Amino acid sequence: MKNGNLFLLAAVTVVFGVLLSRGFTIGGEVFTPPSEPQSVFDVPTPDIVPENPPPPPATTVAVPDGFPSFAELVDRHKPAVVNISTVTVSKSGGFSFPFGGGQGEMFERFFQDFFGGQIPEREFKNRGVGSGFIIDGKGHIVTNNHVVAKAEKVEVTLESGSKYQARIVGADPKTDIALIKINPQKGETLVPVRFGDSEKVRIGEWVFAIGNPLGFGYTVTAGIVSAKGRSLNMGAYDNFIQTDAPLNPGNSGGPLFNLEGMVIGVNTAIAARGQGIGFSIPIDTVSNIVRQLRENGEVVRGWIGVSIQRLTEDLAEDFGLREARGALVSEVLEDGPAARAGMKTGDVILSFHGRAVDESTQLPRIVANLKPGTKAKVVVF
Repeated sequence: MKNGNLFLLAAVTVVFGVLLSRGFTIGGEVFTPPSEPQSVFDVPTPDIVPENPPPPPATTVAVPDGFPSFAELVDRHKPAVVNISTVTVSKSGGFSFPFGGGQGEMFERFFQDFFGGQIPEREFKNRGVGSGFIIDGKGHIVTNNHVVAKAEKVEVTLESGSKYQARIVGADPKTDIALIKINPQKGETLVPVRFGDSEKVRIGEWVFAIGNPLGFGYTVTAGIVSAKGRSLNMGAYDNFIQTDAPLNPGNSGGPLFNLEGMVIGVNTAIAARGQGIGFSIPIDTVSNIVRQLRENGEVVRGWIGVSIQRLTEDLAEDFGLREARGALVSEVLEDGPAARAGMKTGDVILSFHGRAVDESTQLPRIVANLKPGTKAKVVVF
């Protein structure tokens, strides 16, 4: 799916006279996935503890000289990856005349009379492909929301060749993550992945992807982490890992592994006009979303009731800041948590709940990961 260029609190303290620390209670915003799949085009420690059987032990590939071999890692972790095929049904907007209309009132009346005064709709079945990965022995599978959105049928194929019909447990369009589930047959052993720590991922380290590009199942590609914290203008929670490991349509929802065989991201998008530019959702974001979907079937996010904007160098100079860092508050919503804590338009948020805010795009993600009712300490200028 394309998207633009994507083929896609307590105490109040004064610090140095200008830095104020304010506490407030975070409100909540609930996103409930519908009972039927809907249309769509994104914790430092993992929240998901895979259930028995245990995953294969992590194996680090040493790289003394030249390029690493991924063969052993692929053999160990390929069984945790699944191919996903979907069927969606779309309907045409009604009868269209073969020569573009304008044939005359009598001609149109003939077709109206012929079809009993009703213009029939035509149904079309569309097939799609994607990828996913198993996270526990009960059959829970992570994939992208846009892979299964609107699907009337979701079929999962394991490496063994076994095929299962899957149901959608829940979905979060805002991060493009979905959780589906199969019911494995007796005797079918499911091998779950291990979650890594995407915060510790370094630019330049080796990674590899396993997926179902263009329907060519269990294709392995490799590359490096090209960048972190990328925003694709897809929403407030953008925070992508960029990689040059080749990704194609059908890789969506598949895992991005590190050299320890641990998943560090969910492959999601590619640059439509580029080569070797792919994007993955960090697993730290995914783990929180999946935990909520598995436990509650919905995602609840923290909310403080402010609008923010980027702090430019010119604005920083006007405000008397030494450097352009933080999130500039452009609006405070009445009766929101921030308003009740005394936050005002023009405040610059430098730290939230113990985490530094260097860029304005970081704040929504930090707040969203906190549960409603959490008391957070905020440092503002």
